[in-house]
Amino acid sequence: MPSTRVAATGTTISWIPSESVSGPLRLGMNLKLSHYDDPLPEQVDTDRVHELCREDRFRFANVVSGWAEVEDGRVVDAGYADVSDLVMGATTVRVGKVGATFRALALPVLREEPQRDGDRVTFTQTVGGATGVPLPRPVPHAPFIQWQAPIVWTTLALTLRADGGSEVELRGASAFPRHWIYDTGGSLAFKSGLADQGQWMSHSFGQRTPWGHGDREALVLAVESELERQLSTDIMRGGQKPRSRRMREGDTLTRQGEVGDELYLVLDGVLSVDVDGRSLVQLGPGAVIGERALLEGGRRTSTLTAVTPVHVAVAAKDQIDLDRLRRLAEGHRREEQVVTTE
Repeated sequence: MPSTRVAATGTTISWIPSESVSGPLRLGMNLKLSHYDDPLPEQVDTDRVHELCREDRFRFANVVSGWAEVEDGRVVDAGYADVSDLVMGATTVRVGKVGATFRALALPVLREEPQRDGDRVTFTQTVGGATGVPLPRPVPHAPFIQWQAPIVWTTLALTLRADGGSEVELRGASAFPRHWIYDTGGSLAFKSGLADQGQWMSHSFGQRTPWGHGDREALVLAVESELERQLSTDIMRGGQKPRSRRMREGDTLTRQGEVGDELYLVLDGVLSVDVDGRSLVQLGPGAVIGERALLEGGRRTSTLTAVTPVHVAVAAKDQIDLDRLRRLAEGHRREEQVVTTE
């Protein structure tokens, strides 16, 4: 039987949303010395990634593309495609009407040899670098002062199967900025749960990066629904600006049975949803929560606890499209789903 070839591409794109920045970095953004990034599209291909880079829409991208030769249901040969690479943006700093663009420092692309295992093969690639703008700061490791900006990176794994199927997995990433993961069809599939600027500034240099053999496990969550994306626009870009609330790890946002009349949009971090003492799911950036109390008598149906530091936008009922909210609530009856254990 002649061999056949299968191929696919997976992508991560890393960007800086406004809610992920604090302290001196936020001050610089607010003074227009640099800029936040607008939300990325939900669908990309390799050409679109390079177009977004030219438009200065993100900080860097990790594009992993591979091929496999298949015979009798087994992978007999495999390799990285030429488009596999780092796509690194630039940083523009403006003072008044004068601007200067600093090219980023790109670190060498790290690629593991394709790992063949019978009917599948996995490609693993790490890319990253640092901005060309210095960021002097104290750090808790020798030499205790850093001048260069911290390192950013993602480690993305692409798996091809002999039947033509494929999948992507974010195996590691810097704590900052936000990382979005696109599947092999180019659709947004996962997001990093927390953009931790403080951890990144303190630790992401030297031996604590993949180039020093110190990758960091990524906290990854599924993307929100289309309805949640529409409601998030209502909340963030409607006529009334939402309030902002920040929580520490372990803090409680709502308690089951309590009265509540506010809706929440998770801007950053991860919340655990618990009903009757049972943990049902974890939710991250983009999730809209608390809608059942607004629509069904005013009592909270679950307890929401911060798994990480969390930042939420708080909206009142009169800011929301209630028809959309009712449709969202129908899909959020998590306590009515049957949970089985082996």
